[in-house]
Amino acid sequence: MKRPDAVADEVRSLFAAGRAFEESGDQDAAEVPYQRILGLAGDAAGARADAWRADALHALGKLARLRGGYGEAASLLRRGIRHAEQAYGPDAAETAYLLNELAVTFKYAGRFEEASRLYLDALAIIERTGGSDPNDVAGLCHNLGGLEHARGNYAEAAGHARRSVELRIRALGDGHVDVAADRAALAAILDALGEDAEAEALLTDALDVFTRALGPDHLEVAITQGNLAALLHRRGETARAERLYRRSLVLRERTQGPGHPDLATVLHNLARLCEDRGDAVAAEPLYRRAIGILGPEVAADHPVLRSCRDGLAALSLEPPRADGRDAGTG
Repeated sequence: MKRPDAVADEVRSLFAAGRAFEESGDQDAAEVPYQRILGLAGDAAGARADAWRADALHALGKLARLRGGYGEAASLLRRGIRHAEQAYGPDAAETAYLLNELAVTFKYAGRFEEASRLYLDALAIIERTGGSDPNDVAGLCHNLGGLEHARGNYAEAAGHARRSVELRIRALGDGHVDVAADRAALAAILDALGEDAEAEALLTDALDVFTRALGPDHLEVAITQGNLAALLHRRGETARAERLYRRSLVLRERTQGPGHPDLATVLHNLARLCEDRGDAVAAEPLYRRAIGILGPEVAADHPVLRSCRDGLAALSLEPPRADGRDAGTG
């Protein structure tokens, strides 16, 4: 039987290995050390074992969410929250981080009310405890802005997003990648508010930062290309928009996989563009693919899923099945 200090050393090494695999983009390899930590914690009692479980479950939940497995992620993160409350306390920053991660998962799954409560709970904990890292508050404001954007509450979303940008610049400086991400999120909200000139400038600047700092094939580049395409699409610049939508889609398929739920937004937008130019034949398989991807993972009233169903029905084609998959999907 290993001595407790030897187990603790092994756990620290495993966490370091998991983080290294995550940073390299190897999510499958990252799971292995985190699962090993859960095995080492076993049925042991005490705050230290609970902390190991909480942190490992947090990491595993995030990995599941990044793969698009929202149900799996939520289950892991709920377990993590219970252990975090035992190890750190219900008002600890570590518990708030897990609440935030679960809220992100619910946001992507279309469970907006639950996400909102969790974000606000996490923000209250961080502000109440005087979190030592101003990025914690900035990150939660960024996430709240994204949630309200998804819900269509654009004015409220803009307030959160602007606060995030201000806090992040103060903490990290104007040219940091995280500041660019905040500005890109603000840009999408401003575009929805009709402030497309400022939005385009913010997106163009963010795209330049991401390309230089992260490389042209990074996921952030794909996300920003998709947002810029949506702006150009609404402005009527359909040729430029289509090129960017297709670049974003190819890059997302490469970085996230062809079945990831995040692809559905680009597929939906590209289908809408095809409809706008009168090409129902091109729009139909895009809608069907988006429905097939989203159906198993998100709430039935998820706005993108609902819009895809409406768009497909408007084409006077065979309607999707009630379970969220279209009739042509296996």
